[in-house]
Amino acid sequence: MAGGGAGDPDDGVELLWQEGDGEPRPGLSLGRIVRAAVELADADGLEGLSMRKVAERLGFTTMSLYRHVPGRDHLLDLMRDAVIGLPGTIPPEGAVAEPAGEAGGEAGGWRARLEACAREGWELRKRHPWVAEVRGTRRVPGPNAVAHYEYMLSAVSGTGLAPAEMIAVVGLVARFVDSEAVRLAEVARTERLSGVSEEEWWGARDTLYARLDRYPTLTYLWEAGGYDEPEDPFEFGLRRVLDGIEVLVQERDETRDESCRICGAPVERAASGRPRAYCSRACQQRAYRKRRSG
Repeated sequence: MAGGGAGDPDDGVELLWQEGDGEPRPGLSLGRIVRAAVELADADGLEGLSMRKVAERLGFTTMSLYRHVPGRDHLLDLMRDAVIGLPGTIPPEGAVAEPAGEAGGEAGGWRARLEACAREGWELRKRHPWVAEVRGTRRVPGPNAVAHYEYMLSAVSGTGLAPAEMIAVVGLVARFVDSEAVRLAEVARTERLSGVSEEEWWGARDTLYARLDRYPTLTYLWEAGGYDEPEDPFEFGLRRVLDGIEVLVQERDETRDESCRICGAPVERAASGRPRAYCSRACQQRAYRKRRSG
């Protein structure tokens, strides 16, 4: 599994956030390198990805790649941001979700939008299982990843959650998708390397199953068919995660402070959309001037 942190992070920022090279003429370019690396990782996983193999795929020497990208770790960051930005994946530039209001379960509500983001991320990781293996707490995000993060944050911006809770909620959903994707990637990698499917491998563990009849609850679940048609881990987990967030949103809505942030006067609750923070236009302008003055 690829951990983050190698190389100069500032170099990573410059690589990820530079304007597209446009590929004005034939030859080696950063875009071609990234696309070839993605194709290799899709076919062989990250264990089959190296600067040498990318160079061979493109018909260039390994050293020629280093004129465009410092090394494999930076390349992984570029690959991840590239697949996030494929058509139909990244929200349009500057896109934000409509204010969530209180209708979490309705079409267009915060829950529907978070669920759509989670499913989009899940489908992306099924198409490119190696994305789940590009992990680490110090991986620099690219513009496509930040655009997705911004969109998810905006989906819960009108729910009454505190700023720190908004960040925590989006992180919770993202980590759930990542954890399920890691399991998916591990299964795919093991099957690819062993040539034996997960079902076949576990089906051959009779020596283990013969020892499990001493556990009454496990035996009951087995005999009752609990393992015959198991719940889909992603579907089951996503519903439970969103259910928990919905409880929090409802709690915050019940205790939402409806007073003006400037003068403390009561603020009329908005019928829909973002909650009002000021009782009047005058207070809103006073808050703006206060922020400008520091």
